Amino acid sequence: MRIRTAGVVAAVALALAASGCGGSDDNDEPAAKESAKASGGELVIWADDKRAAALQPFAEKFGQENGVTVKVEAVSKDLQTNFVTAAQQSSGPDVVVGAHDWIGNMVQNGAIEPVQLAAEQKSAFNETAVKAVTFNGQLYGVPYAMENLALIRNTELAPEAPKTIEDLVAAGKKLKAEKKASEILCLQSGQNGDAYHIYPLYTSAGGYLFGTAANGDYDPKDLGVGKPESIAAFQKIAKLGEKGEGALKRSITGENSIATFTGKKCAFLVSGPWAITDAKKAGIKYDISPVPGFAGGKEAQPFVGVQAFYVAAKGKNKALAQEFVANHVTTADLAVALYNAEPRPPALTAALDQVKGSDPDLAKFQEAGKNGQPLPAIPAMAAIWDPFGKAEAAIIGGADPAKTITAAGKTISEQIK
Repeated sequence: MRIRTAGVVAAVALALAASGCGGSDDNDEPAAKESAKASGGELVIWADDKRAAALQPFAEKFGQENGVTVKVEAVSKDLQTNFVTAAQQSSGPDVVVGAHDWIGNMVQNGAIEPVQLAAEQKSAFNETAVKAVTFNGQLYGVPYAMENLALIRNTELAPEAPKTIEDLVAAGKKLKAEKKASEILCLQSGQNGDAYHIYPLYTSAGGYLFGTAANGDYDPKDLGVGKPESIAAFQKIAKLGEKGEGALKRSITGENSIATFTGKKCAFLVSGPWAITDAKKAGIKYDISPVPGFAGGKEAQPFVGVQAFYVAAKGKNKALAQEFVANHVTTADLAVALYNAEPRPPALTAALDQVKGSDPDLAKFQEAGKNGQPLPAIPAMAAIWDPFGKAEAAIIGGADPAKTITAAGKTISEQIK
């Protein structure tokens, strides 16, 4: 995953306690509760280390309220892979928490089942978040948080938001010439590239990953990588690279991009909500705006990522899992507590309305992502990351854009087949 995902921390637990038996307009709710209680047994939830540690005592309370035992198990590495493998062996959990772009792979492997939400419940969420967790026309998860990239700038060094990437480069070069910064732009690439972070510029220059089918879903048969649009896009990106303006560099990585910005070595950072805590700790005066696109190009479109709760298809207590996911994850109390633990825009509209007044950054990130595209959740997306990223890094380093991205397209096509 290219998305930075932080732990839910104690907020989930606090919210579970606060939400109690969250209300729902779904007429099946009472029956689901009775069925869940009648089945007894235990509810098993899988999460990463941080989430599991925070969730444990409060999940037990949820279990007491529903007459079952609840076990929260930490999976420290490769949560998605371990979940799919366990599901195939019928030894997995009842609920798993993770990113929405896992969905295609999990559905393909029969690991999760659709979540039953009433229409009124579904309409309470951000439309893009619901779209992100919808696969093959069915809702497969309940979203709780959203995230997208934006341009975060040091307002002491760059008082005005650049309208285009060319304006940004000009401002950054001026700061370098004045010895006020050592980098033009902090947009992580590294030696293997980063498809997630370069995507806004790629789309602004006309590139795309997958076309869409008639129903709006991504179409793996329409691969944009290697097409003329992708070549033209990377020709523009190449001009920003090491042999061009020097704004995009392989020395800017996921490990140092934020630190370079908070160290006041660059005025502009392309990152997400996870970077704000570090910026605040460093005392950086900052502002947030959309990632600027190329002059005369399309609007830059960042990926929109969603974090969600899923019901395991082969769980031993699916009725209780549905109750937990459909009628507790959907409460505003839970969503607000999740936000308090890690300030990413809540997917639940009522929760967003509660917290945005005290956090102006939320509205700015939301504005930066309003024209974003849900990160593809189709299984074919797994074939994109490595070839696309390595092509990006090579082009930033000076490789021929046409040859490099065409070769990447062929590699991806072979993997998808």
